[in-house]
Amino acid sequence: MQLHPEIPATADYLEGLNDVQLKAVLHTDGPILVVAGPGSGKTKVLTLKIAHLIRSGVNPRKILALTFTNKAAREMKGRIEKVIGHDANLVWAGTFHSIFAKILRVEASRIDFPPNFVIYDTDDAKSVIGKIVKDMGLDTKIYTGGAILGRISTAKSQIITPEAYANNPAFTMQDRQANLPFFADIYRTYMIRLKKAGAMDFDDLLYHLYFVLRDHDEVVMKYRNKFSHFLVDEFQDTNFLQYSIIKKLVKYIGSPNNICAVGDDAQSIYAFRGATIQNILDFEHDFENLTTYKLEQNYRSTGPIVKAANEVIGYNRKQIRKVIWTQKQEGDEIQLIKAMTDSEEGKRVVDMILEQKNRHHLRNSEIAILYRTNSQSRIFEEFLRRYNFAYRVYGGTSFYQRKEIKDLLAYFKTVVNPSNDESLLRIINYPRRGIGDSTIDQIRSYAVEQELSMWSVLTGDALVSKGKKSLTDFTQMMEIFMKREKDLNAFELASMITRQSGLLEILKGENTMESLARVENVNAMLDGIKEFVENDVVEDEVITVDKSLSTWLQSVSLLTDADQSQATEQETITLMSVHSAKGLEFKSVFVTGLEEKLFPSWMSYDVPDGIDEERRLFYVAITRAESYLTLSYANSRYKFGKLNYSDPSRFLDEMTIDRPDIMSRPQLPGQSRSTISGLFKPQRLAVPNSIAVDGANFTPSSSDKILAGSRVLHLKFGEGLVKTVEGATNNRIATIEFPQSGEPEKRIMLKFAKLQVL
Repeated sequence: MQLHPEIPATADYLEGLNDVQLKAVLHTDGPILVVAGPGSGKTKVLTLKIAHLIRSGVNPRKILALTFTNKAAREMKGRIEKVIGHDANLVWAGTFHSIFAKILRVEASRIDFPPNFVIYDTDDAKSVIGKIVKDMGLDTKIYTGGAILGRISTAKSQIITPEAYANNPAFTMQDRQANLPFFADIYRTYMIRLKKAGAMDFDDLLYHLYFVLRDHDEVVMKYRNKFSHFLVDEFQDTNFLQYSIIKKLVKYIGSPNNICAVGDDAQSIYAFRGATIQNILDFEHDFENLTTYKLEQNYRSTGPIVKAANEVIGYNRKQIRKVIWTQKQEGDEIQLIKAMTDSEEGKRVVDMILEQKNRHHLRNSEIAILYRTNSQSRIFEEFLRRYNFAYRVYGGTSFYQRKEIKDLLAYFKTVVNPSNDESLLRIINYPRRGIGDSTIDQIRSYAVEQELSMWSVLTGDALVSKGKKSLTDFTQMMEIFMKREKDLNAFELASMITRQSGLLEILKGENTMESLARVENVNAMLDGIKEFVENDVVEDEVITVDKSLSTWLQSVSLLTDADQSQATEQETITLMSVHSAKGLEFKSVFVTGLEEKLFPSWMSYDVPDGIDEERRLFYVAITRAESYLTLSYANSRYKFGKLNYSDPSRFLDEMTIDRPDIMSRPQLPGQSRSTISGLFKPQRLAVPNSIAVDGANFTPSSSDKILAGSRVLHLKFGEGLVKTVEGATNNRIATIEFPQSGEPEKRIMLKFAKLQVL
């Protein structure tokens, strides 16, 4: 095979590189920035560059390669080993935390830590914070471990010491506004207690190293001499602290500045973790003799997908301009699913998966459903189960297996069937109500001995316990729920249990990204129950009249049981958040929930550059697709138990795809929402069988106004004629003819129907 003229005769490992990739690999001296577009061979360039350095005579022990995951470090070493052999193991390659922890153990005595310092995980750190809050006599519901630890982590990533924090009036004001006026005291005490225990949390591994390098010239010179070449993968994901350490080691008078930063500003999506796109944008200013290589050839996606990606990202204001291109110009056009509701979106997405599997012979493992928030997985999981498609929730837990969902389900199951000991055990002291393990063991032992259920013991007279008051409060609360089960529908009772049990309050109290996600999951389940209550679609020619919590539990019991078998399936459809999808690729990708306030997220509206970050996230989503890309949105979805109408995402209008229902796209990047307000008007609802109903002007009529002979309008089935109305006042059932629906007559329970009398 003919070698490229610039490749040394013995360097067969460099064959197959394109011109730009080759130049980046062969550039061994001075600072370089490799801007790597999606699917452009970033990992290949990075690993071959390290291999080439070693082949060129650089001592592998003098190469430091920093990654963000242990998996990436292992893969890097594995690829290098294929080229140069066992010398690959001599390269210092690993995550920021693992490499810096190794250095810090050697230098720990300089900051009065033992070399065998303990590393606290998140639970350990929260436990320390909990004790501090308790010792200070503060409210544990306000000063939660998660919220405080997140705030401390943010301060450390900005290299803000407890002293600097306490002396900053702006921070003091923010803490007061957040109802956390004693945060600075907690931060200071936390750092003192960790040092006293000879312990560091994960953030300390970087935070303390920075100060070692800043305050000890002999240490910084030691590591400047130790390493001759520095390489940083996923550079766009670095935070202020990480980049500050890198500059300490690389940028100094007389330095050769042998650093290679590899990344893509267009894929910077972790601002919520402290990552800043500014690092990669500022890189050329920090290293004046920088050479930039742009990897713009995409080897993954077809022409229509690459074209859409370029169009979307072009609207971002801050970016390193590049134009991604592909030799795979031919390809299927991007498909758009417009659904009336989120439930219909779930069904139509799974319908499309079935069609693609039949038409293109796709395997399950070649298909991914992406969403902005994990709570969206519920509806797709339910329809995938109905179609008997095996799936897995990547980077998370199947919806009905998430702790907060299992906790709430345990309350529901106990209310419906109090003899269910397993559910009762899960909730008897959650949220904590002062019922200790010894008390619970006493109840359980007595129940076994007397062959009774634990609930019978709780409500009987035989038990004498220290926790009697707490037990009485618990049983009285549950008895209230049980009494209301007879006269409340599933949603009303589920909402009551969620509020009065204290579950929602404890989740909201932490006020972290993780706790907010758990709150979203709880609300998603309540929205599903609301849909169950209001759903009047006939399935298998049987109308569900009973809308009780008991009936709803029966409908989801098969779904929760199915979780057990899914884990054993190898060939599965992947469900994941867009954040989790970064770095992955699939033959067919579905990007769902493309609505304003969902994607882009409502949380991005008031954050500087928030919409730009959401747009980069969307860019990451669509560039995961190799051959088939399907986008979807719903005109309405349940939120907090109410059906809300949604505007299509602005991102849809930034691509040249078939959008007959949306006005012409804006012409200039960076236009504000107000300048293209026509884009966000409520759209006409598109449903199967060509029925279109204007949801914005739809107003349901009172059920007592619906009589035989009435002409009515339904959001999904269109215009209909009421043939008969029968049954008692509170349980009237109408037989209605809907000529446009394809199924002329439907029986609908009027108490739950949404019909507008014409």
